[in-house]
Amino acid sequence: MTAYLHGFGRYLPERVVANSELAERLDRTGEWIESVSGIQERRWAAPETTVADMAVAAAEDCLRKAGVAANTLGMLIVASGSAARGFPGPAAEVAARLRLDSTPAIDLPMASAGSLFGLALAMQITGTKGDVLVVAAEKMSAIIDDDPNTAILFGDGAGAALVSARPGRWRMLDAALHTDGQYREDLAFDGTGPLRMNGLTVILQAARKIPSSITEVLGRQNISAQQVAVFLLHQANLNLLTRVAKSLGVAPEKVFANVQRYGNTSSASMLIAASEWSETNPEPGPVVFSAFGAGFHWGALVAVSGF
Repeated sequence: MTAYLHGFGRYLPERVVANSELAERLDRTGEWIESVSGIQERRWAAPETTVADMAVAAAEDCLRKAGVAANTLGMLIVASGSAARGFPGPAAEVAARLRLDSTPAIDLPMASAGSLFGLALAMQITGTKGDVLVVAAEKMSAIIDDDPNTAILFGDGAGAALVSARPGRWRMLDAALHTDGQYREDLAFDGTGPLRMNGLTVILQAARKIPSSITEVLGRQNISAQQVAVFLLHQANLNLLTRVAKSLGVAPEKVFANVQRYGNTSSASMLIAASEWSETNPEPGPVVFSAFGAGFHWGALVAVSGF
């Protein structure tokens, strides 16, 4: 069964946290923060705002743009690495607030790569579930401390995508997913202390594995990197996006970037990027999604114009 992407949605908190605000707290300069990350500002949610709050807002935005009623959904998938530990996860609350009374809703507790894995899963099940809404929401500001290596990177937000067996804007062709658990301690959050990250290992592995997975799916579909209209990646930091473009042999402009304005919103970032890009770039052509995150989990997905 062929699957299609019908559209995207997003939610970003109102509060803008500029580098200058963090610099004073972290004993760094705003210029240093931008030089090591490419980030100029990020959004942080209010203390009372939850992962589910942001997920619902992004879901409603996506459904509204796609012209689809929530009660017609066949499944809801909610990805988040920063949601409160324990059960039930945020998917049940999101389903209830969308007024879904029996539609299956599942959680993907995955940081950074959750939205990609959600899209790949949705692509496989639309034949039996119909319209599948994939949502990724993260409140990263709640799980970081004053470690300058992590505090400068993360922001909050949510993104959503509607996947369906009905013909739509993009036809999903292929996906590659991978996991290497030997690195699971190099990027981790246990629900109690702040996020832990071995930055060197993460950046080295991501810089290798993202291009490799993209090359894998493009190769299977006989599509060259130069033919791709845009690469919509997890927005980890600007330096990584630039390295991926160089590895693939494409111009940096082909790798969409909004990390400068929103920071690293973990699993939400790829769908936020897709939502922004799709509103202003109607041109056809292959589109590649790719992400790398805690686990380590990573992969890529390719779609082409559906009409």
